[in-house]
Amino acid sequence: MKNEYKTKSRNLIIEYLKAHSDERFTARDIVEALSKDEASVNRSTIYRNLERLSQEGKLVRYKETDVAATCYQFSEGHEACHTHMHAQCEECGKIFHLKNDVFKSASKKLQSEYGLEIDYGKTVIMGICDDCKKKK
Repeated sequence: MKNEYKTKSRNLIIEYLKAHSDERFTARDIVEALSKDEASVNRSTIYRNLERLSQEGKLVRYKETDVAATCYQFSEGHEACHTHMHAQCEECGKIFHLKNDVFKSASKKLQSEYGLEIDYGKTVIMGICDDCKKKK
């Protein structure tokens, strides 16, 4: 196992990630959150750490069409995040880890009719969770 280069900034970033592990977030979200906590972490340090954590497999990276930035989800403890689909609540942002067996027939149909293979690790289904439905 590689030695991790641990700094105060990296530790602050990882603390944020762990506290928001069931949400998607952007680098800007981290910049704003850490500036509110008066933990001055340079924007480039955040981007550098997000890139490194993605390479280490601790983050799942999404490029969504409705967001002009790259979104991330902390995946430590969910090592299979790169191999299964996710759903996200449009209201609260909570991320749900989905079992692929639900999508096997749809995947086969997409492949046979359109020649499209699903990238499970980058696929996010949007909806509204039960908690948010109850609040309405």
